[in-house]
Amino acid sequence: MSSAWLLPEHIADVLPAQARRVEELRRVWLDAARGYGYELVMPPLLEHLDSLLSGTGHALDLKTFKLVDQLSGRTLGVRADATPQVARIDAHLLNRESLTRLCYCGPVLHTRPASPQASREPLQLGAEIYGHAGLEADLEVTELALEGLQASGLCGLVIDLADVRLVEGVLAGLGLPELDEATHTAVVTALTAKDVGALRELAAQGALASAPRAAEVLVTLTTLYGDDAILAQARAVLPSHPLVASALDDLAWLSAQLRQAQPGLRVGFDLSDLSGYAYYSGTRFAIYAEGLADALVRGGRYDEVGAVFGRRRPAVGFSLDLKILAEVLASRQGLAVRAAVRAPWGEDPALRQAVRALRGQGHTVVCVLPGHEHDVQEFDCDRELAQIDGRWQVRAL
Repeated sequence: MSSAWLLPEHIADVLPAQARRVEELRRVWLDAARGYGYELVMPPLLEHLDSLLSGTGHALDLKTFKLVDQLSGRTLGVRADATPQVARIDAHLLNRESLTRLCYCGPVLHTRPASPQASREPLQLGAEIYGHAGLEADLEVTELALEGLQASGLCGLVIDLADVRLVEGVLAGLGLPELDEATHTAVVTALTAKDVGALRELAAQGALASAPRAAEVLVTLTTLYGDDAILAQARAVLPSHPLVASALDDLAWLSAQLRQAQPGLRVGFDLSDLSGYAYYSGTRFAIYAEGLADALVRGGRYDEVGAVFGRRRPAVGFSLDLKILAEVLASRQGLAVRAAVRAPWGEDPALRQAVRALRGQGHTVVCVLPGHEHDVQEFDCDRELAQIDGRWQVRAL
């Protein structure tokens, strides 16, 4: 029999030092988004399931916890991703004709962890632009994501660019009829995993078998990752199609703009990375820190996300898990304790006024309660409030 105080697997409390780091990061990111003109929204944790999963595909359905509403009898879902909610807010609550910039930060819940070490309760932060179909919006959200990571204290960033239109262009360029949903999903999954064996098997059956070059081209697509030379190689080896040409042109423009704005940024391409394919409709990006195998931020264009709410609007954005970012920073920088002022406890009005004044100036003042003079906390009391010449003053320890 398990102990009542044990938490479910992949669910954990966030303890003081880590909680402080997460909160500091939340403020950094929301301040950065506000500097770009993004408005903060706070979607609810629960929604009716049909609204929560509208247009998101099978993958998000499997990640979503379901329960029955005791008031209405309808099925509710605990959000596994806030993006559909923000799209609903843009489409139905704000309903603006002009461009809208929105940001958010809150917990999401997953039925299964994304990896063996991942939490099932990420703290998702994101920013999105609605109403602009041009690459200028794609560039803006990408730059905001990069600046947010840099403001968090990370350097040596690497960004991989891709475009989901390449797959549609490649399949159309092969002269294939429209694939059924199961086959299309299988191709996308195999491309994302760079599973050459699965691609060859798929190309030998069904509609794909009608295109002699299907296996060759799809396998070649999995090899198209690296530096700028990849774009030239893709133009040479992929089928000629307007979608392919447009996607490669857009990726070249974005990479040039990013390098100009951030000369030290490493820009690469992974043309078969289709993670989150159900959302995206155009360019997409993944940002890594040196030494990390998993992306810290993912984003891109998802123009169809609002269509299910009756209002198809151009949309582009990104999201990240602040808990993961906090862990990465802690592993690289350590969880430094915060400097503070130690003060004695007492009833002296002058002492209490001195403590209030210091806190009003933004200092952390830890009052030592009677009997707890030697307690260890996360605060580094490098100064103390002491009575010197009849006045309460701060002095170094």
